[in-house]
Amino acid sequence: VQLQASGGGLVQAGGSLRLSCVASGRTFSAMGWFRQAPGKEREFVAHRSWSGGSTYYADSVKGRFTISGDNAKNTVYLQLNSLKPEDTAVYYCAQYFGGSYYRTQSYDYWGQGTLVTVSS
Repeated sequence: VQLQASGGGLVQAGGSLRLSCVASGRTFSAMGWFRQAPGKEREFVAHRSWSGGSTYYADSVKGRFTISGDNAKNTVYLQLNSLKPEDTAVYYCAQYFGGSYYRTQSYDYWGQGTLVTVSS
C-alpha cells in the first residue's frame, strides 16, 4: 500500500490550501489526516468514513478544514481555509483499519507527509 500526499506549501495567515492523498495497492477505505508540528506529537485533524457519510474533526480545525474524497480515484482531500500560523505542520494522510478514529494506532498505512507553513 502506498499513500502519496501533496498540496502543501507556504501561505499567509487567512489563506487556503488543498491537500490531496492518493492511495494505491489496496482497497480504498476510511481515511484520516493528522499533523505534526516541530517538537510536538502527531495529532488528529480529520477523518472520513469510506462512504463519506461520516466525518470528524479536531476542535482546533472545526469550521475551517473540510475532509472529502473521491472513491473512484482512491483519493482523499483536506481543504484548509482561514489558516493560522499554529496550523504550520507536516500533514499526513493515513488509512484507517479500526478503533478510535482520533488515535494514530487506528491507522496502519501512512503517507510521507506534506509540509504546510503559515506565515503571520
